[in-house]
Amino acid sequence: MFLFQIITIFFLLFALSRVFLRAKGGQIKTGESFFWGVVFTAAGLAIVFPRELTSLANSLGVGRGADLVVYISIIALFYLVFRIYVMMENIRHEITELVRKVALEKKTK
Repeated sequence: MFLFQIITIFFLLFALSRVFLRAKGGQIKTGESFFWGVVFTAAGLAIVFPRELTSLANSLGVGRGADLVVYISIIALFYLVFRIYVMMENIRHEITELVRKVALEKKTK
């Protein structure tokens, strides 16, 4: 293994430990911890088995394994940005409703 692979694997193990601890502490939901566990595990497998990743990429019509990782990462990032956008819109609506309620309560007093 190359030094880059070793360092990256240690970082991914650290990230997995953070996911596990946050899930155990109830800070993230089971589905979220599963998602991040899959992401970090897949990244580790791609780093440990780069030739197999290239073979998978070729079977999917992509030239290199690194290109496949980039494509999947971009799609995942777009999805996560969408999720964050939806959450922010929900929070904005909740804040608006709360401010309206508080304003009406102050007006009636």
